Amino acid sequence: MRTTLLALSITTVLAACTGQQSPPTAATPATAAASDAPMDAKFADLSKRTLAEWMALSPVSATQIGDHRFDGQLDDLSAAGRLKRVATSKKLLAELEAIDASKLSREHQVDAAILRNQLQSDIWDIDVLQSWAWDPQVYGGLAGSAIYGLMSREFAPLPERIAAATERMEKLPALFAQARDNLDLARVPLIHAQTVAKQNAGILSIVDTFITPHLGELPKAQADRTRAAIEGLKKAVAQQQTWLDKTLVPNAKGDFRIGAEKYDQKLKFALSSSLSRADIKQRAESEMRRVREVMYGIALSVLKDKPGAPALPDKPTDAQQQTAIEAALELAYADHPARDKVVEDAKASLQSATDFVRAKDLVTLPDSAVDVILMPEFQRGVAVAYCDSPGPLDKNLKTFYAISPIPDEWSKAQSDSFLREYNGKMIHLLSIHEGIPGHYLEGWHSGKFPSTLRGVLRSGLFAEGWAVYTERMMQEQGYLDNDPLFHLVQLKFYLRTIANALLDQGVQVDGWSREQAMHLMTHDAFQQESEAAGKWVRAQLTSAQLPTYFVGAQEHLDLRAAMQKKQGAAFNLKAYHDQVLSYGAPPVRYVRELMLDEPIR
Repeated sequence: MRTTLLALSITTVLAACTGQQSPPTAATPATAAASDAPMDAKFADLSKRTLAEWMALSPVSATQIGDHRFDGQLDDLSAAGRLKRVATSKKLLAELEAIDASKLSREHQVDAAILRNQLQSDIWDIDVLQSWAWDPQVYGGLAGSAIYGLMSREFAPLPERIAAATERMEKLPALFAQARDNLDLARVPLIHAQTVAKQNAGILSIVDTFITPHLGELPKAQADRTRAAIEGLKKAVAQQQTWLDKTLVPNAKGDFRIGAEKYDQKLKFALSSSLSRADIKQRAESEMRRVREVMYGIALSVLKDKPGAPALPDKPTDAQQQTAIEAALELAYADHPARDKVVEDAKASLQSATDFVRAKDLVTLPDSAVDVILMPEFQRGVAVAYCDSPGPLDKNLKTFYAISPIPDEWSKAQSDSFLREYNGKMIHLLSIHEGIPGHYLEGWHSGKFPSTLRGVLRSGLFAEGWAVYTERMMQEQGYLDNDPLFHLVQLKFYLRTIANALLDQGVQVDGWSREQAMHLMTHDAFQQESEAAGKWVRAQLTSAQLPTYFVGAQEHLDLRAAMQKKQGAAFNLKAYHDQVLSYGAPPVRYVRELMLDEPIR
């Protein structure tokens, strides 16, 4: 799933959700009837005004959300712009605190809790974390998204979208200037500077792909203005590249580790979970041991009687367990796509997963389109794949399942390492996670919930946790004919999720070295060198996002177990899945409270 690198505003993941603030749904407990209608109306009005304020302050987010009133505008990241954002968030937060949440309907209580968390997070990010002062990704991500968000989907006729893109291209030089003014070289981490320096020219590839080929279709006056804007953007990108290469990268002296105090607060905002950093570490370490034991059991079955198999004792040492699992994984690595066929294999595996879900009737399937695409150049270098759903207000538009291609400059050894990691069975898991029944399906379901606020503030914890949960669920249901090697690779993929949670706090708080991080990933979690090296970069570039996979999956699994216990023989997996997905993807804790008729905390 893609987390949009937008600056200082709506930092949550944006996905499909349409309509206005909802009344209690059919799944909402009867206790909602005790809500105070005037208080609900007051909150609904605040929600509407909050969204209006956000859209005006964050035009690039507004485009992605589907509010196209500001498509020609850019976010103002100047000192005055930041002050306005903080003042707006504090004003809205004060109004929210004046509402008695206990008198709201249960659905509104959930939305109020989510809104409070977001407003507090926005204020904290600008005033305390201050990513605007040290993270150049804020500006690079915003610049690329400003054009890509307009051109990647056909929400309006092409000339209208190019006209808006032209206005933004004319404003992008000012955004680059704000980056040069705002960023404190002594606080910018080198890895952030280097990454953005590599991505910077990618914005021009968006223009070359989506705009330049269509200039001949425009009226002359519009085409002339767009050509002038493109030329101005090329000069601005070149100027920015020179500054990145000659000034920022050589002088970037900041520490990429945000430290315990900031990390714990950011984690609290990101997860909305009762699990602390220590809780996450304890649970992840326990799961790591358990999963490796299960993988050893599979290794025993697939290696039994094979010539040259390693020792397979019933009670192995750590070294014997490691060797056996690695040998079993080699059987899976032998089947991998060709260097130039990764996208084709992803399309085929997405169809395979869809057919399986339909045959097993596991969950209601989407009726909207999804395209498997090459990841845009300006977004490469952080994740291998993502799912990009249309915004909450954009109806009937495509979802993109994007995959980063193998870089042309990679050697055969690097490519082979990548393809061992993303072998045929791993590609199936990737399509399950990003596509069906993972992010694409979840985004479609969540989009049916009628709260626009909840759609805008869709929980990354819910979404990532659901995607990881579906990997396990599909294996449990017998995907790929109960292939033990698929089960083995699924568990390896799950080990990556566990390792993500440990890696994030190890790097950002505990001061792990690259060697410690690589040992966790390549030894404990069996990742290939290229995958682990990329994750090491990601762990430096981001914080408090990598744990969402593990914590979200744990909460989804806990919720399913609770519902199975409550319903007993009446439990139906499809009905359960459809109900879980019917709430618009708030943090899992709120779904649990709604489904189990618990108080909204």
